[in-house]
Amino acid sequence: QVQLVESGGGSLQAGGSLRLACVVSGDRYSRYSVGWFRQAPGKEREGVAIDRDGAASYADSVKGRFTISRDNAKNILYLQMNSLSPEDTAMYYCAAGLGWLRLRDHFTYWGQGTQVTVSS
Repeated sequence: QVQLVESGGGSLQAGGSLRLACVVSGDRYSRYSVGWFRQAPGKEREGVAIDRDGAASYADSVKGRFTISRDNAKNILYLQMNSLSPEDTAMYYCAAGLGWLRLRDHFTYWGQGTQVTVSS
């Protein structure tokens, strides 16, 4: 069993930066693929970025602007978000799943989410 708790969301203007954090507890962190997802009102959930023990992948919509990283010693997953635009407004979730996963794969464990709102 894995628990995930996100933090770091907020409201800001376009062009700004924000760093999200997700504390992972309950199992050995390095066993899991961990990722960030987001869902805007009225839209489907979108995979944003995934980290598989150092190997990262990103959605095309965030490449070059977002960076995912993980601190295995502290069991924390980060998402650095730069050059934010109103289109990035969404609830952001971190998720974990055993093994080598892709953004479109099933993730077993989910956090409660943290809201990011970007105004123009």
